[in-house]
Amino acid sequence: MKKILALLWAFVFAFALSAPAAFAVSPAIQQDSLSADGPYILYGSDFVKVIEVDVQGNISIKQRTQLPEGFTFQVTDHRGRYPFEVTLRPFARQEWRQPDIPDRTFVMSDPHGRLDCVIDLLHGNQVIDDDLRWAFGDGRLVVIGDIADRGKDVTAIYWLFYKLQQEAADAGGSVVMILGNHETMEAAGDMRYAEPKYKILPGILGMEYKDLIGPDSELGRWIASWNAISILGRDIYVHAGLGKEFYDWNLPVPEVNEKISNALFTPNRERRAQNDTLDFLYGTYGPIWFRGLVLKGANRHPVSSDTVDLLRTRYGVDHIIVGHTIFRSVKSFMDGRVIDVNVDNAVNRRKGRSRALLIENGVYYTVTDNGKRKRLPVPPTLY
Repeated sequence: MKKILALLWAFVFAFALSAPAAFAVSPAIQQDSLSADGPYILYGSDFVKVIEVDVQGNISIKQRTQLPEGFTFQVTDHRGRYPFEVTLRPFARQEWRQPDIPDRTFVMSDPHGRLDCVIDLLHGNQVIDDDLRWAFGDGRLVVIGDIADRGKDVTAIYWLFYKLQQEAADAGGSVVMILGNHETMEAAGDMRYAEPKYKILPGILGMEYKDLIGPDSELGRWIASWNAISILGRDIYVHAGLGKEFYDWNLPVPEVNEKISNALFTPNRERRAQNDTLDFLYGTYGPIWFRGLVLKGANRHPVSSDTVDLLRTRYGVDHIIVGHTIFRSVKSFMDGRVIDVNVDNAVNRRKGRSRALLIENGVYYTVTDNGKRKRLPVPPTLY
């Protein structure tokens, strides 16, 4: 019986996706696993569809020939908390090298669907205000990937940074997004770490989740504009790490960014079969997966001090700043030449431990949710 009902709902939503008007329904199957989500904005040749789920699990699909200029919508977390408005806007790939050094740079990593943790961290350090608007002036916010998977507010976090990026630019600041391995997984259809809601919704719609964030969606196009590697001021930022293999390949950073983005929506097996370069970039020793900068086990292919200096010299940077690998607190390695900012956000928030990196006037601090600082033992200039 459940299979028959599932097929019926798939048929109903397939009809809704082709319908020209609004369509809302509260599906009987697994509705209790759905929560507020979206919107997902999908573009066709002659239409735009807006798909969202409310707090009660009701799915709404609206279709128009086009969206009005300045189209605005409200986003909340999965429980309907933390409401904020987002306005659609143009965007483009950011410059991979930004030599300017603002007085303040705030660096966070791996939020993994926990909007509450993101808001507490940014608000507690005055990056955003009470209304979740940009409050960091001409400062820079860097997010080192892995918004996707594990939590229930992935889409909401995407939209929060999407809007903050514009607000920061308007204030003379910037929000820099770095591509993580979990974004590349979900874009390719690998949902092994996703919350059930992100599998149930597309299943009801007769789609795959990758269709909701694919190249014909607003979020997918924006995510595809993120760089995998950025050099900001005197530091290089990458989600996982760089090693001797990356050094030996000697690929220009713009080429790395373009190749990874161009293959973002291709299944991983196909990506890696296309050519040796993509096989390397999306593989264990590529920039979105490699852990050898911070882990020393033989199977991690640990990086030597000499290799770190070779990388720093090639790119003209002082530090390599990464996420990806979780530690108890934000910490430095290799005598301060490598910094990892990935922690267990929920645990560290609860225990008052560091969750981000603040670089202020050349001094590096670890920071907690309430803005408490501790100077990181990193010389301000190493190279």
